[in-house]
Amino acid sequence: MIKIHKFELNNKKIVLDINSGSVHVVDELIWDIVDLYEKNELVDIIKQLEHKYEEDQIKEACDEVKILVENDLLFSEPANIGEINYNKENIVKALCLHVAHDCNLKCSYCFASQGDFNGERLHMPLNVGKKALEFLVENSGNRRNLEVDFFGGEPLMNFDVVKDLVSYGRELENKHNKNFRFTITTNGILLDEEKAKFINENMDNVVLSLDGRKETNDRMRETVSGKGSFDVIVPKFLDFVKLRGDKSYYLRGTFTSHNLDFSKDVMFLNELGFDSVSVEPVVASPENDYALLEEHLDTIVKEYEELSKEYIKAHKNGKGFDFFHFMIDLSQGPCFIKRVVGCGAGVEYLAVTPEGDLYPCHQFVGNEDFKMGNVSDGIQKTELRNEFRQANVFSKEECSSCWAKFYCSGGCHANAYNFNNDIKNPYKIGCEMEKKRIECAISITANLNQGE
Repeated sequence: MIKIHKFELNNKKIVLDINSGSVHVVDELIWDIVDLYEKNELVDIIKQLEHKYEEDQIKEACDEVKILVENDLLFSEPANIGEINYNKENIVKALCLHVAHDCNLKCSYCFASQGDFNGERLHMPLNVGKKALEFLVENSGNRRNLEVDFFGGEPLMNFDVVKDLVSYGRELENKHNKNFRFTITTNGILLDEEKAKFINENMDNVVLSLDGRKETNDRMRETVSGKGSFDVIVPKFLDFVKLRGDKSYYLRGTFTSHNLDFSKDVMFLNELGFDSVSVEPVVASPENDYALLEEHLDTIVKEYEELSKEYIKAHKNGKGFDFFHFMIDLSQGPCFIKRVVGCGAGVEYLAVTPEGDLYPCHQFVGNEDFKMGNVSDGIQKTELRNEFRQANVFSKEECSSCWAKFYCSGGCHANAYNFNNDIKNPYKIGCEMEKKRIECAISITANLNQGE
């Protein structure tokens, strides 16, 4: 089993200790020694490197490596974890409320079939939304902080219900000693001053959908009349972000095979005035002309590397911004379990349809095989919940030998199922992109923390 991962990026040689999560920025001598250290005695290492370095240098460097090994910071052994005891109390901490299975855009790549999730166009009634919040409170145990994302389709198409649910959530907070963190995801078509004011006052985070440059966005994100959405949305988003001040938001886009130069879209969005950006890869069946294929991976990898260079340059020039996929936690997160199980879909995170049906996450909505229950009666398919509970980096064969497993936590269950019909069989293209994003993120930290 591999214990370390080495890579060079952005003028840094980096050695990652997989099991401890320790990151080491090293010089060329340590870089060379690491390849030899575990299987060779000191005398053999000297013999193999004496053509390149002085003997005293090699000995000193080997002593440094030895100290790291003795402190479990290099070549560390995997923890003896035994059984993964993940959320046996069935605590639910977050809901994705589909307040509208309806949309006023017809995005070509929409996984939700332009908002209706391959069903009827429906808006969530207030009583269903209230029952969902009650379900969350009742199933949250002693957890105080709860998360609710107003989602669609387009949630602004049912905004009165959104407002009423926020108000009801505040009532439940006082009664049950809970704290709701509300989020909303919107395409912005219906955004106006009144809605912006309410959102900025009540939403802890906001996700604004825009793909990038005008030609990139309008190719995939058309209004129902067939026109591009860029010119309608951008002024609204710029005004909204200005009003939002220092509160959290992300400008969230999607890249496809039509804009493999997506780093230009990221930089464009930043230059336009957005300092929190997320441009993510489309996930689509290969028969779609916009799908990302294995043949695109080399280009995508180089593009992430190019973006990381631009990102470093921007930060060093005092024009830094956040790019979602480069914001990883190098401290290895709050706990081992979260690094192993990931997002918690199907266990502590659930999606709720307008009818009140429960699904593991928004990407499973519409697939009846994954309907777990409803907000009135709770989880009915406990065996399905257990299947998701047991999906982790140790139960996924492909993950067990991957250097990135404690950063990606096994990847997206929905992508795994949609491509391989098995939530424990990761989506390969997604894995390769994630590994490169992790390398970029680590190299960015190395450069910004150490200069150069």
